[in-house]
Amino acid sequence: MNKKHIEIIGDDHISSNTETPMLPYAFKKSDAEKIKNIQQYFALIMEELGLDLSDDSLSGTPYRFAKMYVKELFYGLNPKNKPKLSTFENKYGYKKMLIEQNITINSACEHHFLPITGYAHIAYIPKDKVIGLSKINRLVDYYAHRPQVQERLSLQIFKDLKNTLKTEDIIVMICAKHLCVSSRGIKDKNSFTTTLEYGGSFEDSIKRDEFLKAINNQIL
Repeated sequence: MNKKHIEIIGDDHISSNTETPMLPYAFKKSDAEKIKNIQQYFALIMEELGLDLSDDSLSGTPYRFAKMYVKELFYGLNPKNKPKLSTFENKYGYKKMLIEQNITINSACEHHFLPITGYAHIAYIPKDKVIGLSKINRLVDYYAHRPQVQERLSLQIFKDLKNTLKTEDIIVMICAKHLCVSSRGIKDKNSFTTTLEYGGSFEDSIKRDEFLKAINNQIL
């Protein structure tokens, strides 16, 4: 994409794929190689900003930055890090809504690489399978730890749970603050973004309202 095209797009961010855009050779390099290269690149950025990397406080920053990106903030890019989603037979025959709420979201927007922070609330109605509660949290954490668009994040979580649980009776709600809104541009400190993705029984407004009522009347 050339500079002229980027300037035309401006802030009209385009996302046409529910899958994270990845290069075909994204995982040919080891994490150590990526950290080494990013360290060099970020050192150049810091120098372009006029920072003195010989200062004790800054000398280790390029390495720390590179390691943070590869090992922490964006570990969810590598499918090898995807959690194993163990499921169990629904021996109790539980057929009502099961909600896991206030799941912490720590992500980054792919347009400015600034933090997205908030919570996910997820419910499903079991059929033959149930999933360990912590696995839902781990799945959210995995998809959140990559450059993201909130709409895509909701879709990725929904799609994965649907395939794992073999049901469309799932709803994913994410409420998050975007620092690209609060710290730049309009600099609105108070707004947040809510996305909903659902299917099956949750297409019924009565069932969605039951979910939303449970979320809005938290007892914990």
